[in-house]
Amino acid sequence: MLAEDSVLLREGLVGLLARFGHQVVAAVGDAEALRTAVAEHDPDIVVTDVRMPPGLQDEGLRAAVALRAQRPSLPVLVLSQYVQHSYAAELLDSGDGSGVGYLLKDRVGQVEEFLDALRRVADGGTVVDPEVVRQLLRRRRDPLERLSAREREVLGLIAEGRSNASIARELVVSEAAVGKHIGSILSKLDLPPAEETHRRVLAVLAFLRA
Repeated sequence: MLAEDSVLLREGLVGLLARFGHQVVAAVGDAEALRTAVAEHDPDIVVTDVRMPPGLQDEGLRAAVALRAQRPSLPVLVLSQYVQHSYAAELLDSGDGSGVGYLLKDRVGQVEEFLDALRRVADGGTVVDPEVVRQLLRRRRDPLERLSAREREVLGLIAEGRSNASIARELVVSEAAVGKHIGSILSKLDLPPAEETHRRVLAVLAFLRA
């Protein structure tokens, strides 16, 4: 079962797999069609891209995660141009971790390499690109480890709902100093640009998860 929104790549993979003795029971171009086709054909393995219509974001990967939730033993091989952090780890954790793979298209150097990964995943193995592992491990580190002791203290007070003025009184520093600490915290946590109150909430969530 193949899911890829690029027609040329999809047809190329269909031809490649057929040439090496694999039967592609369905080849689709969007996530909803993927779910429908899996229910209809009950494939031995699903090969899917991450970005698919309608949003061209992470629809393919989210569909794969949902399919594995319904059928944990369904082998799934993701073949993508990039690492989608929010669902990649969930996919690799699905089921008992067997029969799943995540390869980056640009790093698959040979046809034999791809076909070997396909066979291994179909047989219940796990194949993960080293770059995927590196990025996921980096993301899973303690998000607060980059903060200084004082910044952790300030973040703890923010989590208590304290205002900048209250934090300044508690730590016996100026409000300007507190503002600098908060700016440093938001920067070190790599929080996305947003209204400051929202970013403070995101920082608190990072503190509570750590």
